[in-house]
Amino acid sequence: MTLTTHAIAGAAIASLMPAHPYLAISAAFASHFLLDAIPHWDYSIRSDSINPDVAAAMKFDGALLADLLTIGADAILGLGLALLLLARPGHFALVVCGAGAAILPDALQFAYIRFPREPLVSLQHFHCWMHASRDLRKRPVLGLAAQMGLIFAFLLIARVLPHFDVL
Repeated sequence: MTLTTHAIAGAAIASLMPAHPYLAISAAFASHFLLDAIPHWDYSIRSDSINPDVAAAMKFDGALLADLLTIGADAILGLGLALLLLARPGHFALVVCGAGAAILPDALQFAYIRFPREPLVSLQHFHCWMHASRDLRKRPVLGLAAQMGLIFAFLLIARVLPHFDVL
């Protein structure tokens, strides 16, 4: 999943539980693993320095710069869209925290590469175990369409569900 998808899903979940911020942030964090279990498309990581499958020594080169720009733009887009589409007065911080919590497991993969100690080791094993064994990299149109569908579904749920006083 792209960070944009994770951020919007996490923000949508958090926006549904403003009275329970700790539960909201925990649910947003957990959503990352559930979304990763769905077959999806991801952009490729070019630099071995930040690829969790390689875990090479840090090398400051063009591949690292390209990855940092791609990952940074993805995260900023997700956070920006989450704020634009889901933030309400009084719940701005909760939406930011929900989006950040949903992105955090991928950032913790980078921390794991540099510091392979507990609890990062167990979290990384869980992250890999939850990740879909089938990806859609060879079918980017289908993969992106699926993620856009998920984004739309989370936005729809976050906008419609509060009107039914379910939560």
